[in-house]
Amino acid sequence: METYTDVLLVTANVGSLFDNVDEIQSEWLQELYKTVHTYKPRFIALHFQEVGGKDYMVNMGHAEKFFWSIESSEEMKDFDRVCIYVDNQFQTEDSFTALGSIYFIHKTLKNIYQYDFNVKDFKAVSGKNKYVGSLNGVTTVEKEKFPKNFWPDFKWSRKGFMRTRWIIHNQGVDLVNVHLFHDASNLIACNASPSIYSANRKNALRYVINRISDRSYTPLPFFLFGDFNFRLDTLSLVQHLSTSADVQTVKKDSNNEVEKIICEEKDNDHQVLLQIEEKIFAYLHQAVFREDNGKALLQYDKEVTAFHDVIREEEIKFPPSYPYSEEYTKPTQYMNTRCPAWCDRILMSHTAEAFIHNSDDDDDEKSVVYNTMGPNVCMGDHKPVFLFFALKANQH
Repeated sequence: METYTDVLLVTANVGSLFDNVDEIQSEWLQELYKTVHTYKPRFIALHFQEVGGKDYMVNMGHAEKFFWSIESSEEMKDFDRVCIYVDNQFQTEDSFTALGSIYFIHKTLKNIYQYDFNVKDFKAVSGKNKYVGSLNGVTTVEKEKFPKNFWPDFKWSRKGFMRTRWIIHNQGVDLVNVHLFHDASNLIACNASPSIYSANRKNALRYVINRISDRSYTPLPFFLFGDFNFRLDTLSLVQHLSTSADVQTVKKDSNNEVEKIICEEKDNDHQVLLQIEEKIFAYLHQAVFREDNGKALLQYDKEVTAFHDVIREEEIKFPPSYPYSEEYTKPTQYMNTRCPAWCDRILMSHTAEAFIHNSDDDDDEKSVVYNTMGPNVCMGDHKPVFLFFALKANQH
């Protein structure tokens, strides 16, 4: 008889949780606990990006409290083994990634081991293991900030990846927390298809995949989940949204640089349909991003297609995960700062897809679920994304 372990993977960019701690955080945690209660997983992996938020020098203390509150909560008491990794050492700029990962193992899950990258062997997991700091010298995690020479033209920021490696019921798997580069300017993103930012992300993701697949360690099936910052193909989308509009480009007098793009309806009193500036993307009919979970716009979500040779993803049936309003009373509204996009994703190697159990019977509870957490609650500017599945035990 085959053995299955119910697994919950969650990725969450928590950058805005620490700037408005009291308003958002308790609801955010309730949504997490609700998800755990609904699916009753035996193994949970939480991957966080932007730990400490934008003002991390001030808010890193809040971030640590946030981690401890999850770990010590009543809702998680049946998980008797915990591994926590938080890169909070912002003083070491050349290695700081602001990534955090927490792994919870249920008391009923016996057959589980974690890899030590130093001795190159697996060890049984016991107790509560907390690692907070630069994580240098912690042998059960690999962490890397992207090299500076990747993008000499752009500001070097806290982006990178963090890997842990596990055996769950004889099945080996790498779990990789990733944070890729964002679109710094909406105007530059409109210049080309694909954009320069998209090209940077492609290089960075290929780098991560090569690093975790190289021969330093035996390659294993992997899940990559984090904030990939994938954006819609902005130029193609804008052309589509403005087909029946008059498009004006406003330039700065000083250097002839484009300052804004305005698309006005040809009739209807020339109502502004779309306005784009460096940090403004205001589209009149915002509902298009939510209708039918934004399905009509998935054709512009192209960045993952370059990796179909090595990566798979469950079908997306949820609206873009970013940029939601950070106002407590507007949990389903997008901000007019960026074009909404599916930034937060859970990707997997072809080998990992093979052991996700799509049940053949009608037991819906055991089917694979790929969705956002807290769709009707303010969760900050990113909605967390989760994948629930039954992991098939390796019989060998």
